[in-house]
Amino acid sequence: MAGGQSDREVKVSLELTEEILQSMEVGMAFRDYNGRISSMDFHKTSPYLVTASDDESIRLYDVANATCLKTINSKKYGVDLVNFTSHPTTVIYSSKNGWDESLRLLSLHDNKYLRYFKGHHDRVVSLSLCSRKECFISGSLDRTVLLWDQRAEKCQGLLRVQGRPATAYDDQGLVFTIAYGGYIRMFDARKYEKGPFDIFSVGGDMSDANVVKFSNDGRLMLLTTLEGHIHVLDSFRGTLLSTYNVKPVSSGSTLEASFSPEGMFVVSGSQLDEY
Repeated sequence: MAGGQSDREVKVSLELTEEILQSMEVGMAFRDYNGRISSMDFHKTSPYLVTASDDESIRLYDVANATCLKTINSKKYGVDLVNFTSHPTTVIYSSKNGWDESLRLLSLHDNKYLRYFKGHHDRVVSLSLCSRKECFISGSLDRTVLLWDQRAEKCQGLLRVQGRPATAYDDQGLVFTIAYGGYIRMFDARKYEKGPFDIFSVGGDMSDANVVKFSNDGRLMLLTTLEGHIHVLDSFRGTLLSTYNVKPVSSGSTLEASFSPEGMFVVSGSQLDEY
């Protein structure tokens, strides 16, 4: 028995999983750029994909028609992390060149900066937008997590951490999480000043956090680490459900991972070190 399921139910579930995975194939391929992509984001309600690339450019794709709609260069600041706002042609992105750690609200429609968000003093390594409100959070190597309102240039809140932070909002925008130092800390977005309302361990893995995310239904969380581990937890109880060990991740590379829409699968990818 596992989680209240019978052996037959588990077997059927595994067979269904294998059948789904075997049926997957490449639907389309964008071949306009062959270099490293540091970040990508799908818009939640429109058929658009945005990417940030090592050539210091942002690309907007129409995934329904398999076309690159626009390429915008950010040679002055560089670009590392990029996320859609609720509007399908507006993004927030982080710098990469190291001399200006501001976040930028950019209109892809006319290539115009709408707002600068200044507050971090080192590279931003985590960026998460709330899907229900015009707010977002960012985590930096300066060991701070800043809370922002898209309509204001100054941060609305500051939390200090003791390591490299990974941050994420849940889908409802009621809870956000900060992961570092082997633990995931849960915050009520309305009372974050009071500190975390719960703290979950990831089984003794003290390596630096890389990416933390919620499943769409909010029941699960995943955390990737710089040592090549993917941990999946119950987001209500904090129970560690499974851990996946990925081949050695190359230095400077991000171990990215996401849940499938229904939360049944975890998909991940990263540049790997060669043996």
